[in-house]
Amino acid sequence: MAKKNSSVLCLFDVDGTLTLPRLKITPEMKNFLKDLRKIVTIGVVGGSDFGKIAEQLGADGDELINSFDYVFSENGLVAYKNGVKIGENNIQDYLGDELLQRFINYSLEYMSKLNLPRKRGTFIEFRKGMLNVCPVGRSCTQQERIEFNEYDNVNNVRKEFVASLRKEFQGAGLTFSIGGQISFDVFPDGWDKRFCLKYVQNDGFQQIHFFGDKTMQGGNDFEIYNDDRTIGHTVTSPEDTMQQLSKLFYDK
Repeated sequence: MAKKNSSVLCLFDVDGTLTLPRLKITPEMKNFLKDLRKIVTIGVVGGSDFGKIAEQLGADGDELINSFDYVFSENGLVAYKNGVKIGENNIQDYLGDELLQRFINYSLEYMSKLNLPRKRGTFIEFRKGMLNVCPVGRSCTQQERIEFNEYDNVNNVRKEFVASLRKEFQGAGLTFSIGGQISFDVFPDGWDKRFCLKYVQNDGFQQIHFFGDKTMQGGNDFEIYNDDRTIGHTVTSPEDTMQQLSKLFYDK
């Protein structure tokens, strides 16, 4: 095993990078990360809330914050370092209820006019750092998730929805980011995954690697992937993540 290089940080997206979308981490990936932590510093940065990230990574809250050197949920709006919470922000205080209600009302009206293969429940999920908007409803089954994603790839449901929101809320200081299979995130400008970098940029790292699957324009990994402070890596699956890390740090 190589000697630990504390000047290198690897940050990971969750869905499509450490796990398949909304599924749990495999024992193989979990063990791989445990070994990787012995040679570099590691952190996870996800758009979901802390509970969902913990569930996906097969851990309770305490185990999660002790399995990574950094844990950033909701793009870093809730931040942990070495098992200790170091930051928390919330969207309602920042944007105010007047704008939030106008946005929620517009979105619900828009979704009420959509005809989709399925509609379930929880169309807008309110998080500390963002609103997650889901036309099919977050209570859909895994099979219904796949069905919507296939339908969306053909019919551009989310892209057209986001285009409508950008027009309606132009100048409101909102960013729209499509990620995963069924939803998109809405948050104040600058509250994308780059937000987490303020917690690590002064910690002495010579290299900050970021691994994510939605690194294209409009994807929720795009901004941090292209940031000058990071070395971006596009991955296609958890297996690809492990392969790229093996080449990078184990010369395999």
